[in-house]
Amino acid sequence: MLAAAMGVLVLLVAGAETGELVPGADVAGGVVAGGVVGVTVAATSVVVTSVVVTSVVAALAVVAGAVSSPAEHDTIDNDMADNDMTDHATASAALRRPAANDRGTITVVMRSSCARPAALPTDRGPDRWPHAEASAAAPGYHLAVSRTGRARERRTTGEVRQLPWRPLTNPHAPIEVLSAEQVEDIHRASLRLLATTGMRMLSASARAVLRQAGCVVDDLMVRFDPDLVEASVALAPSQFGLRARNPERSLVIGGNHVTFTSVGGPAFCHDLDRGRRPGTAAEQTEYLKLIQALDIIHQEGGGPFEALDLDPATRHLDLNLSLIRLVDKSWQGIALGRERAADAIDMAAIALGTDRDGLAVDPAILAIVNTNTPLTLDEPMSDGLMELSGAGQAVCITPFTLAGAMAPATLAGALVLQNAEVLACVTLVQLLRPGAPVVYGSFTSNVDMRSGSPAFGTPEYTKAAQASGQLARRYGLPFRSSNTTTSNTVDAQAVYESSMSLWGAVMGGANLVYHAAGWLEGGLTASFEKLVIDAEMLQMIAEYLQPIVIDDDTLALDAIADVGPGGHFFGSPHTIQRYERAFYSPMVSDWRNFETWAESGSVDATHRANRIWKQLVAEYEQPPLDAAIDEALVDHVERRRCELTASAASAP
Repeated sequence: MLAAAMGVLVLLVAGAETGELVPGADVAGGVVAGGVVGVTVAATSVVVTSVVVTSVVAALAVVAGAVSSPAEHDTIDNDMADNDMTDHATASAALRRPAANDRGTITVVMRSSCARPAALPTDRGPDRWPHAEASAAAPGYHLAVSRTGRARERRTTGEVRQLPWRPLTNPHAPIEVLSAEQVEDIHRASLRLLATTGMRMLSASARAVLRQAGCVVDDLMVRFDPDLVEASVALAPSQFGLRARNPERSLVIGGNHVTFTSVGGPAFCHDLDRGRRPGTAAEQTEYLKLIQALDIIHQEGGGPFEALDLDPATRHLDLNLSLIRLVDKSWQGIALGRERAADAIDMAAIALGTDRDGLAVDPAILAIVNTNTPLTLDEPMSDGLMELSGAGQAVCITPFTLAGAMAPATLAGALVLQNAEVLACVTLVQLLRPGAPVVYGSFTSNVDMRSGSPAFGTPEYTKAAQASGQLARRYGLPFRSSNTTTSNTVDAQAVYESSMSLWGAVMGGANLVYHAAGWLEGGLTASFEKLVIDAEMLQMIAEYLQPIVIDDDTLALDAIADVGPGGHFFGSPHTIQRYERAFYSPMVSDWRNFETWAESGSVDATHRANRIWKQLVAEYEQPPLDAAIDEALVDHVERRRCELTASAASAP
């Protein structure tokens, strides 16, 4: 309901303390002198007598309350109070006891200056308002009321604003930084590199598959026939689905679909209260709850950070169990070795009430496979790739090509190396299982040439990502990019590098934006506050991707004609119908003026994010899981724990 959504009406009071009387004009007539706005609010109508005000939102807040029915005034208690979205106007709220046939009338006087905020109590009937008797005893005066404690309290306990869960598509043509001929130059150079130099494959099983297909195998080196590469890559699907435990949260990877994942893989975690530290299982649980609570995050990224208090041989089992219990979204498996990959597949099958054959038809697991640039695929990653692809699950082939370190100090050379490694691994995948889903992963960036340290969120990173998107589309493969930063803390650097990465990824046509939220310190740390701040940026990008609606209603010709020259749209029915959902409403951003913000403690975005993540974790509700499925998962974990522990104990 409009009133319920409107909330405690937040105004800015010009030089007024609680209970201060401010001279004003005749209330009943709605006449206001001295260059102010007078809004007479009745049960279902509003009359704006004059407008000299600098804050559209402040005036709109007053007008919006006007269309509430008297019965609704008891429930006015909402978001406007939470953010004091009245940046540059001040107001004095004038209350008068209504006549018998005029119950619920309010007159609001607005002045264009700045002062402390106040909230107008909204109980139905002025006789229940504080200081109503003073107002009645002094006809001709307006009473200025200060903010109630309730409005201030809701800033810390109110509902966190989020966009609803929804699949996301990108309607815009990708930015292309390469010409079509330049793309072909990189393609031809990649094939030549694979045919002449080849790629080092450390897995004997992988080499056997490639040898049987006609590749030249010389010890650990494998050289690829260009025709075999092109024919194999052509077998991979251009898009595929990923099942989630909650069917409404299943995903499509490819086409113009965009999936945002949480950070995956760091060793450390960080928040403002506890600092940077090795991750634990308890903190991992908190992070997973937060991932589940943030609707803009479509997929969990394969473990937000390592739980270093658990046995490294078996902690992937604990992670998988936590993922299935705490998150009903899609989640990523771990491709580091056959055992970890197999357990992810088997536990996903149990969670979804199916078996491996069922998952092969309708995949649920995607895992990242990293090459060891330059031109090496190690044995654990090879084994994970073969286990996942053989079962029909998705792998994302992602070389880690740092220009100036593991790759040439030119973007063109780094892209050739990245592209060759992706093509070699995609060929292996398709030889194992033709048509198996695979994603073209890009993680090409550069080093700081003064120190040798990796640099992320750079112009080079963004250009490489967008060029990689063109290469992925050249092969008809879904495309992965990432949100990155080298900042060691959640500061301006973290945000502007992440913003550079995110916009480069999305506008480069990325289908899978990995590490989209939470990445810090070059990927060494998962940050609780950064997860929330990134979620705000992702929400804004998601809103940007929504198309502008052009129709007779949105063109608003009737509304423009009704208002006429020199008028305003504050009280226009066209505005009132849309004020709740007309524009993006932020989760973290604070749009109040400086004085109001300073009076409230000068809380910056990082500390606001700290409050938000704690609130979301505290309010987390675990998604339901069938008891029989949970029992089967626990049985699998305990059986496999015993097997892996025994195997580790018997190893030389």
